[in-house]
Amino acid sequence: MASLFTKIVNGEIPCYKIHEDEKHLAFLDIMPLAKGHVLCIPKKEIDYIYDLPAEELAELWKFTIPVAKAIEKTVPCKRIGTAVIGLEVPHTHIHLIPLQSVEDINFSRPKMNPSKEDLALIADQISSNIE
Repeated sequence: MASLFTKIVNGEIPCYKIHEDEKHLAFLDIMPLAKGHVLCIPKKEIDYIYDLPAEELAELWKFTIPVAKAIEKTVPCKRIGTAVIGLEVPHTHIHLIPLQSVEDINFSRPKMNPSKEDLALIADQISSNIE
């Protein structure tokens, strides 16, 4: 059965798209830890990040660079934190999270619940900063 993220890739479930190329997709986490929390995924469904062939893993990390820089230009923060957890959705994904402190990347914290309008606005702002 297709993962939630594969359904997003296939257009079966909408997302707040940030950036895309033929192999990867970046979109907002709809239950973010911080404003501007983005997920970067390979379009090919592979559950565990270290099951990706080395070249594809390198391409995924390379794909995150302009996304992280766009988040940084959009959301005031000290750094963009990166996390790979991979337990909730069986599809490789990298979290990019604007950080003010290490607590901002604590996945046991309550998640934010932004409105659709707020998500659409921040997605447009981040997307416009992709170089």
